[in-house]
Amino acid sequence: MSRKVVVTGMNVVTALGLDLESTWQGLVEGRSGIRRITLFDPAGYATQIAGELPNDFEDFARRYCHRRLMKQTARGTWLGFACAKGAVERSGIDFNRLDRTRCAVVFGAADTGHSLAYNQEFWILKTMPHVVPALLSMEYALEGPSLLLSAACASSAYAVGAAYDLIASGRADAVITGGCSAIVNPEHVRGFDELHALSTANEDPPRASKPFSQGRDGFVIGEGAGVLVLESEESARAREAPIYGELAGYAMTNEAFNLMSPRPDGAGMARTMRLALASAGVAPEEVDYINAHGTSTTLNDKYETQAIKQVFGPRAYHIPVSSAKSMIGHTAGACGAVEAVITLLSLSRGVITPTINYSPDPELDLDYVPHRARRRALRVALSNSFGFGGCNATLVFRRYPASTAGVEPERKLAG
Repeated sequence: MSRKVVVTGMNVVTALGLDLESTWQGLVEGRSGIRRITLFDPAGYATQIAGELPNDFEDFARRYCHRRLMKQTARGTWLGFACAKGAVERSGIDFNRLDRTRCAVVFGAADTGHSLAYNQEFWILKTMPHVVPALLSMEYALEGPSLLLSAACASSAYAVGAAYDLIASGRADAVITGGCSAIVNPEHVRGFDELHALSTANEDPPRASKPFSQGRDGFVIGEGAGVLVLESEESARAREAPIYGELAGYAMTNEAFNLMSPRPDGAGMARTMRLALASAGVAPEEVDYINAHGTSTTLNDKYETQAIKQVFGPRAYHIPVSSAKSMIGHTAGACGAVEAVITLLSLSRGVITPTINYSPDPELDLDYVPHRARRRALRVALSNSFGFGGCNATLVFRRYPASTAGVEPERKLAG
């Protein structure tokens, strides 16, 4: 019998803030974290903007990462490790009271982000893909599986799905899961520029990322991490843990079509959402909100819109759909976990974050929650992640009725 999986801790670090509350406040206010790149001199690059972490990130990382860890590993590792420590703190979980052989770590990453590290000291540790889950397993002496999954921009959504499976199947009682990405460097910017994937709206960075909008011209790279602590409902209730919501089901698929482009009819994305709903035992008419992949690219936003219409029919026009990438940029392999946290906050706090910089596109006619956050009671929400290579994932979250986390103070809405 499948066990119910709940979220008892979570944290997020983005261009808007170094913790969950500061990021959430920025999202609710509709602020952009996109700015001119400072981590290297972008002069001469077609794209000169990114969603960099706040300037005091390294000071923040030192609160969680000891000196040797920061010397031997890279920026993305500090980011993932620090974010995970914050999620565990919020959960209040005491691994000493659990069977550590039944506690796991599952992370997702699209790229190590350490392309310059081969000429650096400790380059093996700086480029080792699974270093974050390994470090977390050692930090908390967890002897269950320690995994790193890679599926392009769906990587951390895949990781959350795999963590769900471990708990639902009875093979684990608690899993730290999520993803991190720090790829604002010359190689990645040049590489994505060569694919014509990035926005070149350098003259006005805060307005460059504009999902579902007319005139969108590509995504903006964002640094970030999102981490969730998943537990069986039994484990969570036994320790009277805060519960932010239920991970009711998920789906992972591949389009088997093209390395860069989704199927032009949105069929692969639609199939993923249908399978996720079936996994969760949720009917299409029960869905109250969709946290979209919404990259601000010409094709993704068009096909994701088509896919939503295929799954929900006429009701698609009455479901709010929004993209946090308009404010924090595209956090690559971390975006599935980052946006899962945002979705859970929307569920527990009854606030839908907006899609800023929105300008109507005649081809895209859903409710994209333009410009301002919206108060709305939510019960079920989807979080979509679609990546290069046809990697698709949809997570289904349900508000947990008895949640103590759901009564946290709401932030003032913009406007």
